[in-house]
Amino acid sequence: MSKLNARTIVALVAAGLFAVIAVTAVWVGVAVSKAPAHTPQLTAYAHGTTITVDPFMYCTVRMENCRYGETTPLEVPAGDPVQLSLPDAVAESPWLIQLIYQRPSGEQLDRVLSFADYPDRARALTIESKPEPDLRLIGIEVQLPILARDIATGQESYIPHAAWSIVTPEPEPRES
Repeated sequence: MSKLNARTIVALVAAGLFAVIAVTAVWVGVAVSKAPAHTPQLTAYAHGTTITVDPFMYCTVRMENCRYGETTPLEVPAGDPVQLSLPDAVAESPWLIQLIYQRPSGEQLDRVLSFADYPDRARALTIESKPEPDLRLIGIEVQLPILARDIATGQESYIPHAAWSIVTPEPEPRES
């Protein structure tokens, strides 16, 4: 019976380590490929409160595999700004923001902001909650639009394939 020399032992240990590393890499690759897809989240801040906003609707650009969520509330006192933080998936895409304002009479007024109104790939935006004395912000919807064609009429328009929705009620007055 022959003795194993140092070179043979080192070669066997190296081969064993390589096999362990290869098996671990394959296992991690399979686990990552089967992980559920993460949808981008926005962050909104107003009057000392920060919230994370999950998508209200999130589909592929072909309008497939749609997932639906809910509108997220963020209390905003009249006059306080809302600050939005956009994740890379939104900031690096053409986006629109629909702002919904309301007059004391109940009449609603929509304003639209777009990525073209801000520096390239802006990630932080400030939204006025009271741009005029008789207007109050009641909602924000961030959208990733795609161009769609109505098959019957041939008309083209933009529709969102992803949207994040925030409702901005005024805080209830606190009793002293």
